Amino acid sequence: MAAAARDPLSAAGLDEADEAVRGTCEDASVCKRFAVSVGYWEDPYIQYFVRQAKERKAPEINRGKLARYYARVHGVSYLIKAFLKKTECNCQIVNLGAGMDTLFWRLKDENLLPKKYFEVDFPMIVARKIHNIKSKPPLSKPIMESHSGDSLLIDSHSLDSTRYSIVGADLRFSSDLEEKLKKHNLDIHLPTLLVAECVLVYMTPQQSANLLKWAASTFPVVMFINYEQVNMTDRFGQIMIENLQRRQCNLAGVEVCRSLDSQRERLLLNGWETARAIDMMKVYSFLPQADVKRIEGLEFLDEKELFEQLMQHYCICWASKDSSNLGLANITF
Repeated sequence: MAAAARDPLSAAGLDEADEAVRGTCEDASVCKRFAVSVGYWEDPYIQYFVRQAKERKAPEINRGKLARYYARVHGVSYLIKAFLKKTECNCQIVNLGAGMDTLFWRLKDENLLPKKYFEVDFPMIVARKIHNIKSKPPLSKPIMESHSGDSLLIDSHSLDSTRYSIVGADLRFSSDLEEKLKKHNLDIHLPTLLVAECVLVYMTPQQSANLLKWAASTFPVVMFINYEQVNMTDRFGQIMIENLQRRQCNLAGVEVCRSLDSQRERLLLNGWETARAIDMMKVYSFLPQADVKRIEGLEFLDEKELFEQLMQHYCICWASKDSSNLGLANITF
């Protein structure tokens, strides 16, 4: 995950803030692994990146948190697949702050790979992911199967193949990001999807604005999917912020998370032609209800009001620019 802390910060303070954000990658990965292990969704690859949780959390945390992850995974996946359909997979995906995400492998299994799939994260997280890929054949084999060159380009903080690339970079510096991606054959003329899940909120508003402006001005045909917090000015939002602060994890960009309107406004002010935003309770209502009923049977929760509050404090936003008139503005749930 990409992070930023508020200025001014000493180098040591900035590193400490970054370390706290890197810790959220581990938390999210462990939670996803646990959700998969109890049947919320299928992901045969997460086990190769993440240790299984040693102990079971309280049921209300499981139900609230895991059902939110279920909605997040399915909601983001729905928009990604809609983009792939509009472009007929003649496109590229850039997963910003990808962590231990397994989307490349799952898309390959579904025969939905874009022309190239990029991942970007802190160099330390990238190094760990590359180690897992190199040491575990179920991860390395799909990359080799989709590779048509002579040999992979690989070092401790990057890996580049024909269809998959992972880069260690700091998203707060978009010029550095663009340089590294172009070294790995980013094609700015190809329809491009950028995905950020709980990433922008760890950057200052100016830093996230710079990233969004860079994306909107670099690619003629482009879509951006952002999943993060919303409605953070009410009491429930304040409690969420305080809980993270107790772990030395500050939401540097939380002021943009005031409302769905402020989320849309950020996108429109930074060069995007269309922008939409809905909270996760709404996303949850759009998901196939037979499957929702199935997952609601996995964990008992009597605190339905708490679950709904949690879901109303996360959202999915998506924006597009579409010079080729592919119909990206029509993508919705």
